[in-house]
Amino acid sequence: MQKKLLVVISIIVIAAIVTILYFYVFKEKGAIEKIKEKGYIVVGTSADFPPFEMVDEKGEIVGLDIDIAKKIAEKLGVKLVIRDIKFEGLIPALLSGDVDLVIAGMTITEERAKAVDFSIPYFEADQAVIVLKDRTDINSVEDLAGKKIGVQEGTTGDFWVTDNLVKKGKVKEEDVKRYGKFTVALLELKKGGIDAVVMDKPAAEMYVKLDNSLKVAVVIKTGEKYGIAVKKGNKDLLDLINKVLEELIKSGEMEKLIKKWFG
Repeated sequence: MQKKLLVVISIIVIAAIVTILYFYVFKEKGAIEKIKEKGYIVVGTSADFPPFEMVDEKGEIVGLDIDIAKKIAEKLGVKLVIRDIKFEGLIPALLSGDVDLVIAGMTITEERAKAVDFSIPYFEADQAVIVLKDRTDINSVEDLAGKKIGVQEGTTGDFWVTDNLVKKGKVKEEDVKRYGKFTVALLELKKGGIDAVVMDKPAAEMYVKLDNSLKVAVVIKTGEKYGIAVKKGNKDLLDLINKVLEELIKSGEMEKLIKKWFG
């Protein structure tokens, strides 16, 4: 009887040791551990959204979001790699593992939050309507009825136009022109192919500042909040990002960065 008891105890002890060894040897590595092993973090963005991300005269991607990404890389002690992707391809790139996080002036929405995890908000914005400067017939949302509208595909501007103009019968679906980048939409506006472009207000104001042939005709109050996206379950990376954002906000550094890029 005593021998049987010893055998049972031995089996239990061996099983416990095997379980512990399996946990430590074969457990899945966390996002941060994987990033540190690589020695760099890959950040996805869409570099046509000034002043959050844009290409400067040297061909480098710069902007408010890029400065925040640099802070995250510094916190991790790794190099920063920026990958420029069309906006609608950012979340798929995150889900496939092509990028470690997405920072691209991305509004936190319920639909996106089903696919990714978002950080705490770091910026608030509304939508705006850009038209040619000499245009006088578009001064309100109602004036967009029957017009040809340009948007960047997959953005909240795209969603707003669909929900508030197309679904309400004010604009035909075929008159909503969706582009991979805002710059292409603005070129089409200047060529006369569309009547207006709907985009986030901060970027709209920056484009107007850079091009005196354009103007912001309407501001649409949407109260959007921007967040940084990570793959669902990457809690360790999300916690670190939130810590970096909290430190930037509490220290006043975020305000300095905003003034740097918005003037």
